[in-house]
Amino acid sequence: MNSSALLGVLKEAALTGGKSAKRYILRFRNKTSFLQFLRKLESSSDWAKIRSLVQPMHLIDAVSCPLQSADYAFRIPGVRMVEVDSPVQVHSSHAPTLKPPASQSNNSPHVPWGVRQIRAPEAWRETKGQQIRIGVIDTGIDYFHPDLRGRISRGINLLNRDMLPIDDNGHGTHISGTIAASAEHSGMMGVAPLATIHPVKAFDHNGTAYISDIVLGLDWCVRNRVHIINMSFGMKNRSRSLHDAVRNAYRLGIPIIASSGNEAKMTSIDYPARFPQVISVGATTLNKKIAPFSNRGKAIDIYAPGDKVRSTWPNRKYMKLSGTSMATSHVTGVIALMLTIRPDLKPDEIKALLQRTSNPIAGSVRAALSAPAKSMR
Repeated sequence: MNSSALLGVLKEAALTGGKSAKRYILRFRNKTSFLQFLRKLESSSDWAKIRSLVQPMHLIDAVSCPLQSADYAFRIPGVRMVEVDSPVQVHSSHAPTLKPPASQSNNSPHVPWGVRQIRAPEAWRETKGQQIRIGVIDTGIDYFHPDLRGRISRGINLLNRDMLPIDDNGHGTHISGTIAASAEHSGMMGVAPLATIHPVKAFDHNGTAYISDIVLGLDWCVRNRVHIINMSFGMKNRSRSLHDAVRNAYRLGIPIIASSGNEAKMTSIDYPARFPQVISVGATTLNKKIAPFSNRGKAIDIYAPGDKVRSTWPNRKYMKLSGTSMATSHVTGVIALMLTIRPDLKPDEIKALLQRTSNPIAGSVRAALSAPAKSMR
């Protein structure tokens, strides 16, 4: 199949809105083949009709598009690998929506139990994460939540490039609050209250994305030079495309933190946390034990608070959520504190420092996150 034949296939998919075809990721042999393919598509008179179906991923020299069969893809010149563009899900469970923290009544910010347990306030004497940019690949963010005012910078909506990455699910707003909420007089405080969130909306209102969305999110984070990437989601099967995107970000010195999953597995965790280039996070409870739902074992790099975590929620609300997603945001916040003081730290050095300064946890070879001021040095 040449590019002209592929155009015909994509035009057919466009007529049905792409609904009758499965999405595939087409990986090219090299950047030259990838760019040649894009130029041929973009020079076609039908490009306007099909461009919404084709997602170029420059970070891994690939495109995602709907096809009736993978056989089509292997006949395209320059294609070396084809992978199903599989769904990915955020890692958390809901609890009732909450009123503003009780401390609002006395006009002082609320510091959630997880932020206190990892001793983040001790580190605030030296750093609050200022000038650290964090890419949160998630469901978006509530731009109008008072606790996040001043903490949100440029982001992107990968589902609709013409719109802001507005959170229509809540998960991304919750993650962002734990990382960087900074209420001035009331509301709540996150782990790194002067860090900057760059919201990358890759997940829809159901908390579902596709591998290609995640790769595009990583691509955006790399091009916009964020310092840290938070990925509070997971999938069961390994994706070579996602792994290559993670590897490329890792080689550029960007630490990636991911949630391990909530199935209480003893010997296995989800991807992308399972990739060796990622800091994988399990969840603990208020009494410093591994949360019953958390995946665990040697594949976990570190544990952090993840049970009944209160954080920001759309429409000026708050929510308690449980999950390794919530634990991951605590770790991301601590790394922001670390990088403010030691911006030269590499991802593997960050992982080693987190583990070296963490606290022992019962029944695990891994330890629980701690952020005393001494670990910043």
